[in-house]
Amino acid sequence: MKDTYISDQHFENTDFTQFPLEKGEYENCTFKNCSFEYGNLSGFSFTDCEFVGCNLSMTKLTSAAFRDVLFMECKMLGLPFNDCNAFGLSFKFDGCVLNNSVFYQTSIKKTLFKNSKLIEVDFAECDLFGAVFNNCDLSGAVFETTNLEKADFRTSVNYSIDPALNKLKKAKFSLSEVYGLLYKLDIEIDRNS
Repeated sequence: MKDTYISDQHFENTDFTQFPLEKGEYENCTFKNCSFEYGNLSGFSFTDCEFVGCNLSMTKLTSAAFRDVLFMECKMLGLPFNDCNAFGLSFKFDGCVLNNSVFYQTSIKKTLFKNSKLIEVDFAECDLFGAVFNNCDLSGAVFETTNLEKADFRTSVNYSIDPALNKLKKAKFSLSEVYGLLYKLDIEIDRNS
């Protein structure tokens, strides 16, 4: 049975937990205020699509393809992005809550994370070369053997990155958050001087 191909469609206020989205390839489609919570997008393909105000929390993503996809103001708790199809994997996040999501061993160079909560997100062994973390909260996020070369953290807060365990060449940080790089040294930094 051949998967469906759908392009240039707009889906709005749809609860896909009650009425599952037809499995297939979606190109240049918009999903606005839709719920996929605890759903299954395994094997789906999304190219040049936008998800706006959607809830995708705890959705299964085995072999799901996301190519040039924008997620805006979405709730995306506990998503296993490491299960996605790695070929062409690319997306942007703006105003999203990605807490407890997993990007373990993914190659997502130059990804934009903007105005997002990335609390306890797993970026271990991830390739984030040139990624931009613009105004993000990275409390408890895991960076271990991660490529952060040329990544930009200047406007983000609450990160803890061990320079000995990660590639940081030409990465950008703000002076006010430099403690996030020095925490392993167990030194005291006076933030008032």
